Amino acid sequence: MENYKKYQKGYFMPPVCEMKWAKKDAVTKAPSWCSVDLRDGNQALVVPMSLDDKIEFFKYLLKLGFKEIEVGFPAASETEYLFLRRLIEDNLIPDDVTIQVLTQAREHIIKKTFDALKGAKSAIVHLYNSTSVAQREQVFRKSKEEILKLAVDGAVMLNDFAKNTEGNFRFEYSPESFTGTEIDYALEVCNAVLDVWKPTPDKKAIINLPVTVEMSLPHVYASQVEYMNDNLKYRDCVELSLHPHNDRGCGVADTELGLLAGADRVEGTLFGNGERTGNVDIVTVALNMYVLGVDPKLDFSNLPEVIETYERLTNMSIDPRHPYSGKLVFAAFSGSHQDAIAKGMKWREEKHLDTWTVPYLPIDPKDLGREYEGDVIRINSQSGKGGIGFLMEQRFGYVLPKDMREDFGYCVKNVSDHLHKELHPDEIHKIFNNEYVNIDTPIKLISCHFEQKNGIIAHVTIDENGSVHELTGCGNGRLDAVYAALGEILPTGYSVGSYSEHAIGQGSNSQACAYICLTSDTEKPVWGVGTDNDIIVASLHALLSAVNRAKQQRKD
Repeated sequence: MENYKKYQKGYFMPPVCEMKWAKKDAVTKAPSWCSVDLRDGNQALVVPMSLDDKIEFFKYLLKLGFKEIEVGFPAASETEYLFLRRLIEDNLIPDDVTIQVLTQAREHIIKKTFDALKGAKSAIVHLYNSTSVAQREQVFRKSKEEILKLAVDGAVMLNDFAKNTEGNFRFEYSPESFTGTEIDYALEVCNAVLDVWKPTPDKKAIINLPVTVEMSLPHVYASQVEYMNDNLKYRDCVELSLHPHNDRGCGVADTELGLLAGADRVEGTLFGNGERTGNVDIVTVALNMYVLGVDPKLDFSNLPEVIETYERLTNMSIDPRHPYSGKLVFAAFSGSHQDAIAKGMKWREEKHLDTWTVPYLPIDPKDLGREYEGDVIRINSQSGKGGIGFLMEQRFGYVLPKDMREDFGYCVKNVSDHLHKELHPDEIHKIFNNEYVNIDTPIKLISCHFEQKNGIIAHVTIDENGSVHELTGCGNGRLDAVYAALGEILPTGYSVGSYSEHAIGQGSNSQACAYICLTSDTEKPVWGVGTDNDIIVASLHALLSAVNRAKQQRKD
């Protein structure tokens, strides 16, 4: 790339830059949130939402907890005008929610905006005009004084129209393209607008500092916000608001550092939908607060539902790696990651912890309506024994012995590697059943009964390749007697190396599960699993499964 020299910085550092925000390590409380999905987000769609879609989206934003919602630019579109009237006339706006509308600093546009707002119980009228060097010189070809007059004239018109329109109104001003504006000039324009409005603690004005185009590293924006925060007039009567876009991929960072720098409010969209690379993603900013122990005052506890609603109404899609929201953001395919997650989950269970410290998972997926076994542990040829064992226990109730996890892990990896694909949990369960559970070829259990005589005597009947055999064994207990009875059919050189059992499920519908490992000095261990309503029969099935697998292994 040889043309880099034609680019130069178009932003301005403040004349005083103390960077007090840099001494803070986290945002400690939620800002006021304003959703602009129905304006910025809607105007960025290939096919904008219909009136019915907008009403459904508005109601869903209310469900998520938004108290301020920008509903459009009513003077620019008949659909947005009708949408605003529908909200007001059908009484769809709760008493504790404020709608917001956008207007340029032009009289006929302001007039139509107030016509659309007539009867609004609580509304913010958002006035803007561009102030940057590039916009002043190239688009408007106006001086600083002319641009300032445009803003002040617009502020005066808002005052006049509000006095003569039924409703309850607050005002907001944005020096659009703030990030490309000389910071002392942006302050001058904002203060001139505030001098017109004369906000009070009971009726605050909003000064919004839009990152209309990202032009700098986030620390520069934070320093600009801090300068405005320190020098705005009427500061106790002003909400300082942020409106970052994402051209450099730093929208979230701009927002978080801007809040550290003194901002009170954030305008953004769900999942960052908006023009070009989008607006700041409110979901990500809110959940970043949540994982640091701060209540974001928005409800994303059913994130799959949020995604479904958003994708259906906007015809946009969420990237699989989108923070918190993507289908793969919690997915662990790597064996080492899966093992760490499984051990971290076990640690929480053992220690009865209320706090969340699981490796590789900054947030508990269940807090977002996601599932561990379907969203976290994903199995392919890169997966390991820990993840596969965790999935088998969480999803199907099998608590595999530690050494068996490795054996089954290689089995699953081989299948995934051969098929060149991820394996669904049900496919893994099927592999487990086919490979280990109640294997009855070539030896099949027909019956088993006991008598008590000098201990316990087991009478076991098996079918081996069509030949029926009666086997008898004596032991201290029933299981010991069964082992003695079946000992004569063990393949040469093998002995029972380990045994374990547990219940699958609870109550009357639970099943017994047994695991047996046959070991040999010369061959690899062979595992068998048995399940049945009766633990003794399950143990018999486990032993016969191991025997049959050992015979098959030698045959292979």
